[in-house]
Amino acid sequence: MAIETYRRPVGTGLTQEEMAMLEEAEKHPIKYDEDSPKLTSEELAEFKPVHFATMEERTQAMGQQKAHALAVGK
Repeated sequence: MAIETYRRPVGTGLTQEEMAMLEEAEKHPIKYDEDSPKLTSEELAEFKPVHFATMEERTQAMGQQKAHALAVGK
């Protein structure tokens, strides 16, 4: 299955077809596999919102993340 991506102009709503597709998708269970395993509560708690006002803040945060990963050996 290929992943499809596209950008929707800001302020446009979903079409009837898109709404129907989402409603149908809600009826199916989530399928976990080795590429997308079910996460524990502890793993989910590690996620943090990402919103950076500037590219400089993003670069700084990514540097800190890389330094942490190297420190813990991941």
